[in-house]
Amino acid sequence: MFDRKVLLEKLSNAHGVSGYEGNIRQIIEEEVRPYVDEIKTDKMGNLIATKKGGKPVVMLAAHMDEIGLMVKYVDDKGFARFTKTGGWFDQTLLNQRMIMHTENGPLYGVLGSKPPHAMKEEDKNKVIKADDMFIDVGAKNKEDAEKMGVKTGTPVTSDIDFKPLGNDLVTGKAFDNRAGCVMLIEALSMMKNVKATVHAVFTVQEEVGLKGAKTSAFRLNPDVALATDVTITGDHPGIEKKDSAIEMGKGPSVTVSDADGRGIIVPESVLKWLKEAAKNIPYQLEVGSGGTTDATAIHLTKEGIPTGVISMPTRYIHTPVSVLSMHDLEKSAELIARAVEIVDKFF
Repeated sequence: MFDRKVLLEKLSNAHGVSGYEGNIRQIIEEEVRPYVDEIKTDKMGNLIATKKGGKPVVMLAAHMDEIGLMVKYVDDKGFARFTKTGGWFDQTLLNQRMIMHTENGPLYGVLGSKPPHAMKEEDKNKVIKADDMFIDVGAKNKEDAEKMGVKTGTPVTSDIDFKPLGNDLVTGKAFDNRAGCVMLIEALSMMKNVKATVHAVFTVQEEVGLKGAKTSAFRLNPDVALATDVTITGDHPGIEKKDSAIEMGKGPSVTVSDADGRGIIVPESVLKWLKEAAKNIPYQLEVGSGGTTDATAIHLTKEGIPTGVISMPTRYIHTPVSVLSMHDLEKSAELIARAVEIVDKFF
């Protein structure tokens, strides 16, 4: 039996910042193998798992990478300065424990800054910027840090573990987009009587420019595509329904438009297909003004590819304590599976 919670925990606890997705790719390759006929890794590092069939050719995309940091340089005292990989809100970084993925293996460090006791009163009211933070690995000096394996280019991720919450909710890091990876693998396990050729693509470097989706879509040139991702909810303090009408526990989000239309405006033909697939599945329609997904890169490939987006309602995205509903995850996978089963009637 497919255990989505076990797989989500495994993928959430694993580490793979943009450009360094190899560890995640290895886990996914093992998990997806029973459900596909062929697995390839392309030049960019995208994992392409294929269920062979006829027409149409469908591309399903889920990005493997997570946001993180990269060491920029190590100062004379052994403290590492860094750049951000992907979209961090600086306040969520402060005082985190991190893992430096060195050539010698994982090394723990903490994100530090000037303590409040040493701050002037006016400084206490200011947001501390990432540029003023550093990573402390316990090194005596620069040479000591380098012996530990800390050097320019070392990737860094949050050190936090997956945990269950109440009412079948869970919390962890990298749900963006390990939840989409689970969604896609489970959808492949659910599919029955599929006539189409299905390429499940686990993409790289989405968080830094939708790069893997762009190259894999060019290679595959599918007739239609679906991207999976997470999306913000408007069901907790600090955000209003006018900012997001999506709620956890009410099923997957089907995108109509994102990034105020600058990302993707989903074709009516794709929406009609997804609504038909969701006849017996709860879902929510979303018009978003914030971020975008792999779908933006896919739908602009070659002469254009009809593309849709199915997203997981998720609280606190781009933090190490994101929260989602396991019920929503199940229904998201089910929607993808049902959509693929009837895709030949629409494209």
